[in-house]
Amino acid sequence: MKYLVTGGAGYIGSHTALALLAAGAEVVILDNLTTGHRELAPQGVSFYQGDVGDAALLTEIFATHAIDGVLHFAAKSLVGESMRDPGGYFLANTGQTAVLLQAMAKSGVRRFVLSSTAAVYGEPEQVPIPEDHPVRPTNPYGLSKQLIEAMLPWFERVHGIRWMALRYFNVAGADPDGRSGECHEPETHLIPNVLQVAEGKREFLSLFGDDYPTPDGTCIRDYIHVSDLADAHVLALQALANRRPSGVCNLGNGQGFSVLQVVERARRVTGHPIPLRMEPRRPGDPAVLVASNARATAELGWRPRHGDLSAIIETAWRWQSRRGDKGL
Repeated sequence: MKYLVTGGAGYIGSHTALALLAAGAEVVILDNLTTGHRELAPQGVSFYQGDVGDAALLTEIFATHAIDGVLHFAAKSLVGESMRDPGGYFLANTGQTAVLLQAMAKSGVRRFVLSSTAAVYGEPEQVPIPEDHPVRPTNPYGLSKQLIEAMLPWFERVHGIRWMALRYFNVAGADPDGRSGECHEPETHLIPNVLQVAEGKREFLSLFGDDYPTPDGTCIRDYIHVSDLADAHVLALQALANRRPSGVCNLGNGQGFSVLQVVERARRVTGHPIPLRMEPRRPGDPAVLVASNARATAELGWRPRHGDLSAIIETAWRWQSRRGDKGL
């Protein structure tokens, strides 16, 4: 089997490419390298540099390679940036995905796995959050993904493209073998920012809000190891190949940790003090996001292998320490 991985030189896409290769699949990567890194793409794969909204390039890729399915990671994904530039997010995420789906339809590619997000839920009415929870995004990033999800049943109905939308909660950690990890610039994710403080690359960690309706006043999130996330994508492709129905699945560990709890775990793992500085809340951040992962367990046969928060932080710390000042 051969799969196109858009955004395959990015954090999650590169880990999923590794998981596909380990499962015996062939991989083709498309990435414009705006936020991705060529060095993260596994060796021995076909690599195209370009935009997922380039219909001519997509047609070329589908004509050159016998693609059995597409895993779509290429996207803008910063909540704060989306609040400042909603149009850019709808164009890059929703609009370009429509181009990709149209190219798939014309080329006869009929399996699609979407990198979606828990941001589609907005402020949850119940925790853990099930997949049938109302979707009410509180930021343009979440809405851009919700709109893609809303398109997918139409492409299935009209063109026969079967699909899975995997709604991630907070992805963290790094490949245990050190082949890939987080390399964002600027870095906005909590755990790598915490570790940069531990390394001495930042003077302090900015804490955005301590007045949320949570036990310690800081946001609570569900952290899932990136390698577990990658495994779920391989299982989603297998489910589609086995004619399982299209649909959405949450991907999370099913337990939440506050920002302050993450900082305390990181202090234990690294042995370094991590000074904090309080900042105002960021617009669009829900107080609590914790997944119900029962559907992924039942329908995909997926179970996280790296569920312990300290272990997740430890893999990220090894990756970040190994990188040092070398860039990657």
